[in-house]
Amino acid sequence: MIQLDDYQWLFRKVPAMATSIAEDGVYLDVNDAFLRCLGYERKEMIGRLPLDFVTPASARRIQEEFRPALRRTGKLEDKPISFVTKSGDVVDCLTNALVEYDPHGEYLRTVAMYTEIADQARANFKYRSLYRSTPAMLHTLDTEGNIVTVTDHWLQKLGYERKEVIGRAITDFYGEADRARLPEAIDRADFNNVERQLVTRDGRVLDIVMSSISHRDGAGNVDRMLVASKDVTERKQVERRLRRTLAENTQLREELEHERDYLREEVNVALNFGWIVGTSPALKAMLMRVEAVADTPASVLILGESGVGKELVARAIHAKSPRADGPLVKVNCASISKELFESEFFGHVKGAFTGAHRDRIGRFQLADGGTIFLDEVGEIPLELQGKLLRVLQESEFERVGDDVTRSVDVRVIAATNRQLEQLIVDGKFREDLFYRISVFPVEVPPLRKRGDDVIQLAQDFLDQTCKDFGRDAMVLTRSQAETLRQYDWPGNVRELKNVIERAVILSPGNVLRLDVSMPDVDLHLGESSGPTQAGTIILSEKEMRDFQKKNLVAALKKTNWRVSGPDGAAALLGVKPTTLADRVRTYGIKKPVRC
Repeated sequence: MIQLDDYQWLFRKVPAMATSIAEDGVYLDVNDAFLRCLGYERKEMIGRLPLDFVTPASARRIQEEFRPALRRTGKLEDKPISFVTKSGDVVDCLTNALVEYDPHGEYLRTVAMYTEIADQARANFKYRSLYRSTPAMLHTLDTEGNIVTVTDHWLQKLGYERKEVIGRAITDFYGEADRARLPEAIDRADFNNVERQLVTRDGRVLDIVMSSISHRDGAGNVDRMLVASKDVTERKQVERRLRRTLAENTQLREELEHERDYLREEVNVALNFGWIVGTSPALKAMLMRVEAVADTPASVLILGESGVGKELVARAIHAKSPRADGPLVKVNCASISKELFESEFFGHVKGAFTGAHRDRIGRFQLADGGTIFLDEVGEIPLELQGKLLRVLQESEFERVGDDVTRSVDVRVIAATNRQLEQLIVDGKFREDLFYRISVFPVEVPPLRKRGDDVIQLAQDFLDQTCKDFGRDAMVLTRSQAETLRQYDWPGNVRELKNVIERAVILSPGNVLRLDVSMPDVDLHLGESSGPTQAGTIILSEKEMRDFQKKNLVAALKKTNWRVSGPDGAAALLGVKPTTLADRVRTYGIKKPVRC
């Protein structure tokens, strides 16, 4: 039987260089061939680490690559290593190693065999070193898709050390969306510009474009694949931002077109007329001023009582101006909350304040190249009047939350039913803003000063209402016309329109029932009133409810929507305020928004 010493003798005398390494990494034994190659005595090497006898590069390779591979696989195959002889020469070798375990699985030793590299092998070793140091992201895969080697630049990009990646599947470093893919070496042979995502050690996702060249063995099978990667993360981020910006711009453009169309339509349908109706001297005098100022760029202040049609006059000025092809944008200053004035006028950027989920274009930018109509301009908060003045003076503004100054070319037409001079005295309106918007004042006469215009307007309203409601055409009687002419019309044109619409609704036949539309006005109907003198008109229950509702609305309007008190609608109707309030809730009557 061969004794253990005999095996040791054979180990030491074998003609190939060999070492035996303990679990703590020191040499247990070295054979004679290894000692002859390096020029050391056995006692100089046993008990010392291999790191003491190799070049610095090989020392790093042992720590980063060889030891992790041995722990994972229990073996090494043809790994390059450079030893330093006792005289200082460098000997390049290829090492093959195997870990030995006892029957119980306990570590015994690692046996390593070394073969000195020939000239060709030495050249290959040189190119391997060049591969690692090349300033590109390269990795080489085996037939299983595992990493054989990587360049230093690859490691630097992903933040790993070499010992952490050698032998691992490339898919371990893929982003979540790519992990289900097969490794490239199995999936297919060569490929170009394939997009992947790699995850760095600290969790960052890199957008990568990969291309490969495969190496085949003698049988034509792929046994290695060299993969080159290019980091395109920054470019992809720019492309994504650009796509988001383009999508947002497309959405904003569509919204802008819709909003512009809406605003144009809103002005076009004002008072249901396309032009100003009337031939009275007061109206003609106003139209002469409109004609005079329309062709100029001057700011216009339209004055007049509520309901006289100031918006229609603004539209006439715009339509006759050189800006007629541009937008006419209306801003009802009385309907905008104080906090949103600046955003409504000038717009805002995404995130400028709570609820600003996207960029928004302001009304001044919408009106660029056209006209902006500031209705109820006296309602603008004092703190915002300075910013409005700057736009009027310099034609520049900034959106809320933005530091970019924008220029606009906008003509301003303002309107109010308030006494701005008194607001200036009260400290509620800036004097400089007043002079800026009132370069050319235009006063719209109230309906009571327009004479027979009320008859013409009433008949136009009547024709249009009958058409809209699908009713047969009706005409005003002489008595009705005289009543309309003599009535004071505190609500002006708006009130007249409401009266005519109410009369059409309450008229069961083809005879206009102006008496039920104006119950508080003494109507002296003449012979031409027709069936109204023949007897009492019997109303159905529904007609009675409609009549009562219209009557309540008329009383509320006449008292400016005041319910209680000596001048309230309850006193006018002869009912208790609580009774009136209950009826208002029952009929769902709501006070309209001022316009």
